[in-house]
Amino acid sequence: MAKKLSASSRPEKLLRVSAEHILNKPVTKTQRERLKRLAQKPDSAIDASDIPPLTDEQLAQMVPFRLRSKTTLISFRVQNDVLTWLRSKGPGHLSRINAILANVMDAEQRLKNA
Repeated sequence: MAKKLSASSRPEKLLRVSAEHILNKPVTKTQRERLKRLAQKPDSAIDASDIPPLTDEQLAQMVPFRLRSKTTLISFRVQNDVLTWLRSKGPGHLSRINAILANVMDAEQRLKNA
């Protein structure tokens, strides 16, 4: 005998929310107070023993903080052999291009300031 579907168990409609909506949401007074208390707590008082260590796979997927800043969409030409090499490293070749350029920029700035 087939199981009857109940009208009361209809799934809710999925709500789509953008990351900007979440990040731009104002902080409540309660949240602000909790953050202030946490900021005053010394690092030695924070128990992180229940946090599992990151796996090698998770560490490989980490992105430097600077790559999370605002970006501008551009179009440019690159040699085929360079693009083939970048793609051979796996997914994320466009992010890899940005990381390479950012590293060159950092090195140039360090040389300039030295």
